[in-house]
Amino acid sequence: MNPKTMEPLSSKRPAENGDRVKICHLLHVKPQMALCFNCYPVLSSQIPSADVALITASPHIKTVTKYRQVSKTLEEFDVEEQASSVLEEKFPNLTVIHSAVKSLHTRSHSLETTDGRVFGYEKLCICGGGRPKLLTQENPYVLGIRDTDSAQELQKRLSKAKRIVVVGNGGIALELVYEVEGCEVIWAVKDKAIGNTFFDAGAAQFLIPSLEADKPEKDAPCKRPRYTTEEPAPGGSHTFTADRNARRQGSSSTEAGSALGPDWHEGIVLQGSEQGTRRVSLEYQCEVEKIFTSEELLNSPPQTLGHENVGSWPVYIKLTNGKTFGCDFVVSATGVVPNTEPFLHGNNFALADDGGLQVDDHMMTSEPDVYAAGDVCTACWEHSPMWQQMRLWTQARQMGWYAGRCMAAQVLSEPIELDFCFELFSHITKFFNYKVVLLGKFNGQGLGSDHELLVRCTKGLEYVKVVLSGGRMVGAVLIGETDLEETFENLILNEMDLTPYGEELLNPNIDIEDYFD
Repeated sequence: MNPKTMEPLSSKRPAENGDRVKICHLLHVKPQMALCFNCYPVLSSQIPSADVALITASPHIKTVTKYRQVSKTLEEFDVEEQASSVLEEKFPNLTVIHSAVKSLHTRSHSLETTDGRVFGYEKLCICGGGRPKLLTQENPYVLGIRDTDSAQELQKRLSKAKRIVVVGNGGIALELVYEVEGCEVIWAVKDKAIGNTFFDAGAAQFLIPSLEADKPEKDAPCKRPRYTTEEPAPGGSHTFTADRNARRQGSSSTEAGSALGPDWHEGIVLQGSEQGTRRVSLEYQCEVEKIFTSEELLNSPPQTLGHENVGSWPVYIKLTNGKTFGCDFVVSATGVVPNTEPFLHGNNFALADDGGLQVDDHMMTSEPDVYAAGDVCTACWEHSPMWQQMRLWTQARQMGWYAGRCMAAQVLSEPIELDFCFELFSHITKFFNYKVVLLGKFNGQGLGSDHELLVRCTKGLEYVKVVLSGGRMVGAVLIGETDLEETFENLILNEMDLTPYGEELLNPNIDIEDYFD
């Protein structure tokens, strides 16, 4: 149904000149990536007559701001929360529908929301994001960090905590462990080194000293509304309280809440109850064996306890390395899985091995007129040799923007080619206050033993790793202000034979940017 007039939205005949094309953009449940913000500007500009409906369970929508194209494939941007009314004013043909999706019926081109409404569509894009892989759904002392609501809860709990255990080795775990102060952190990682998803052991060793050093003072303004444990002032619609959603703690991941953006921690205070800075203890190559309460631990075999005192902590966690730690709560930062479940019943979506909706090189799923973008989907076309899918905000934005172009192209019967952003994997982020740039096969993904590495490291300043295969650069990791990203991007894309340069390629006395300009 048209969300404004309640007239039918669905139309299965081809669009003709003068038709008002009905396109439904679907966000669903918690956690979500609001990457569809990048779709409807495309739809609005290419099909001004289109009616676009954005279905979201969250009262606020994540939007991309301060976008900057750094190079051919590298981009930087902020992610901010905005009220849906702001977007509706900016895009007159956009209607935001605040409800979660109950069911999708691809045969009838319709979907039903949890509040009982039914909406038809001509084109649908699913941007349902991913849901966290929690250690357990049942234990109230286990907190998953994936969306803004759980970030609020983290701030509230942390303010009273003396010790926490962080389990995970991805981006959120890296950011969280570095930012927490005034609280002892036990960090359990399943790998031999931290940050295994993003860099190798050498880069990890470069970053480790940052956990022991004092953090530099921040001079950048907060990019999003600050979370607070205080009640909001009257009319303060953009202030979030930790108590507002306390009732959601321990609830399922299908409730409303929007996904964390880059630098999510800049909007909250990650301060424990103790004085002082960080105290981080690393436990490598281990996973969680069991989580106990004090009462359960009392009834466990004596060897389970280790050196901890029963009753001094509300929860205990036993790791596979045999160690047991008591803490105030456990943070589960163990990644996400595609949030496809709400859309599968009664439909025939093809799923990839990782559980994502299979999409082709036009972001189309196996169901007619249904597209998908971001964490919920898996790119199943033949990839460029230098690109791989990683469920990151940069790729979510790119997929969302490209999906919008593809939807418009099909409606207008226009040809479209795979976007250039899928030629080379590229990502800019920040870990431990260092700028981090990843390019191509930065960890030698899929190369086997048929590659070599060149490394340059200056303690406390920079870490540069280049991956070469057949004499050509195929990947790079740049940590610090190296200013090499555009040069290395060009060398990878141009497939230049670098054999004659050997190790001189990373000679700090050679201005490589000018040499290959």
